[in-house]
Formats: sequence, C-alpha cells, structure tokens
Amino acid sequence: MKEVPAMLNCEPVDVALDIKADLGEGPVWDDRTRHLVWVDIMAGRVNLFDPLTGSNHVFETGTPVGAATLCESGALLLAIQDGFAQLDPATGAVAPFAGFPDASPDVRMNDAKCDPQGRLWAGTMAFDMHPAGGALYRLDPDSSIAAILPSVTISNGIDWSLDGLTMYYVDTPTLRVDCFDFHPASGAISNRRPFVEIEQPGAYPDGLTIDAQGNLWLALWGGWGVGCYSPQGELIAKVDVPASQTTSCAFGGENLDDLYITSARTGLSAGDLAQQPLAGSLFRVRPGVKGRPANRFAL
Repeated sequence: MKEVPAMLNCEPVDVALDIKADLGEGPVWDDRTRHLVWVDIMAGRVNLFDPLTGSNHVFETGTPVGAATLCESGALLLAIQDGFAQLDPATGAVAPFAGFPDASPDVRMNDAKCDPQGRLWAGTMAFDMHPAGGALYRLDPDSSIAAILPSVTISNGIDWSLDGLTMYYVDTPTLRVDCFDFHPASGAISNRRPFVEIEQPGAYPDGLTIDAQGNLWLALWGGWGVGCYSPQGELIAKVDVPASQTTSCAFGGENLDDLYITSARTGLSAGDLAQQPLAGSLFRVRPGVKGRPANRFAL
C-alpha cells in the first residue's frame, strides 16, 4: 500500500484517565448515559468512565472480560472466558447469558462488537497465542452461537462500512485488516480479501472503528499510536500516543468528535515502563472527524 500525505489534522493526544490498566481494551461510547465503557481484560474489570467528572466506576467480574457491549435493554453484554454474560450497571449483578458448548480453559475472548442488525460478533484466542487457536463467533439475540471463522490466532478489531455491506476484521498476526462482503439479513460473510497491510516495523493491527466519513481508525500494538485509513485503504493520518501498546479506539463525547484510545502495560519491562509511564492510560484526541453511535445488542 502506498502511503499518502496526511489529510486530517489531529490535535495532540491528552490523557483522559491515568489508570495504568494491564490490558485496557474495547472502548464503546454509551450515548444514553454519556459514559465510555471499556475493559481491562485479564483483570476482569468493566469500566464506566464519565468524561464530565473524570470519574471511572469499576465492576469486578472475577473472570477475564474480552469486551463489554451495549444492549437495547440498558444492560451490558460481556464476552467472558467461557461465553457471554449480562451485567446490570445499576446493581453490578452479572448473570449468564450463553455459554460455549466447547469452552476451553486455554482460550479466552479478546474483542467483540455488534453489527447494525443487533447481533454480537466476538472472537477468541489461546492464552499462549498459538496459531489457529481461536475463532470468530456470532451471537444472535435468541442466544444461539455460530462459529463463523475457525482457525483464527488473535481475533481482534471488527466494524462495518457506512452502508453495512462490508465487514472489516483483524486477525492480528496476519498484519492485515481484511474485509468481507456482509449480508445483513442472514449475518453471513463472504469474499474475504485484504484491505490494509501494516508496513510499520514492530506494529501489529489491533482494535478498530469506522468514523462517520467511512474512514477506518486502527490501533497499532507496538506502533505507538492509531492509523487512519480512507475507504480506499490509504493512510491519511496518524495519531501519536505516548504508549507503545495501543489496543483499540472508539469515538465518544457529546458530539462523537472525541477519539478515545485504550492502551496496555502487560509484558513491558521496568525499563519500558520508565520510558512510557503513561502506558495503560485511557487517551483522548480530537481528530477533526466524528464517529457513529454504537450498535446495540438486540436484547
């Protein structure tokens, strides 16, 4: 892919929350409560960040949480170690929703997002990250689970084009963002093909989001930032972040014009942490474009 000069003028990134998360991930903006929902995966924490007060309410689940997604009911749907659960933000109560019939203690959830029709797409990975140890699943509102992509290594970022007919997806070790033809009525996918190949040395594709103009914002694990790619796959902007392990991003704020970026400290040495003391923080930047309201699970 040929890079083009940056076309978007992003403001400098700031620290929304210096929390030192071990593996911060999965930000999603709740436009009803005006909170950012995000997780610290291995700590089993679901966070609700209020940008007006700077407060961050933490729910302890006691199990690894790969993602927390919004529901039409107001609950949060969690992608947990062995399946899915509901979290009631009013009480903190967690209740099972659907379990994998072949759940393994060697595998965990890693990322998830709802499609425009209200189905949840969630991926897994092996704890030791061995090749083909995970899969991508689709959870329908009737609690049925279908394995859509087997033999995935690190299932990661996912989102849909503005017209809802293309699904973007990351299996991190491929060093690509792939896209599929998406069939809204059935939830089927077909015609997998590369969309973006990551050429930055040491950088791996992680979580992603699509903005209101159809651009794709991609967190770069090991890449110290977030890249923005046009609908044609051209690199048009880069947000520099003072943490090497950026994990995901989502638009939020009153006008959906703030880009929130999660990061991680896991695996960093004492020397690394001395050089990047803000690793694990929740960052925020005004990139000059707006995002879209998050899709909700049709529960």
